Amino acid sequence: MKKVFLGGTCNGSTWREELIELLEIDYFNPVVDDWTEERMKEEIRQRETCDYCLYVITPRMTGVYSIAEVVDDSNKRPERTVFCVLKEDVNPALNYTTAIGTSTHIYFNKGQLKSLEQVGKMVRKNGGKYFRTLEDVAEYLNA
Repeated sequence: MKKVFLGGTCNGSTWREELIELLEIDYFNPVVDDWTEERMKEEIRQRETCDYCLYVITPRMTGVYSIAEVVDDSNKRPERTVFCVLKEDVNPALNYTTAIGTSTHIYFNKGQLKSLEQVGKMVRKNGGKYFRTLEDVAEYLNA
């Protein structure tokens, strides 16, 4: 059975749970409560052995290492690299009141989206796949 590595945004984002419900293939979820040397080695092993390496980026992203990983993989293993940018994610402070009302979601700004779109085009140009919805990712992986 095919298997996908679920890399990308952590920080309490629920994209992995949402995607797992749609998957008909096996997966490796690298998110753990206790990040140990052993877990890090297992993540590296899974990234090297899974049929696909998926990187989903959402507005809850705080670091940029996943961007480096997806570009690196699209150069080294383009046939296995899948990139997805989700424009919105659940607000970490649910029901946070703003000047314009209650915001249950957070979004990338236009500049961030433009930059991520260019990363997506780079991944695609290198031979990887680029998507904008989890449904499209699942459809591709399940095929």
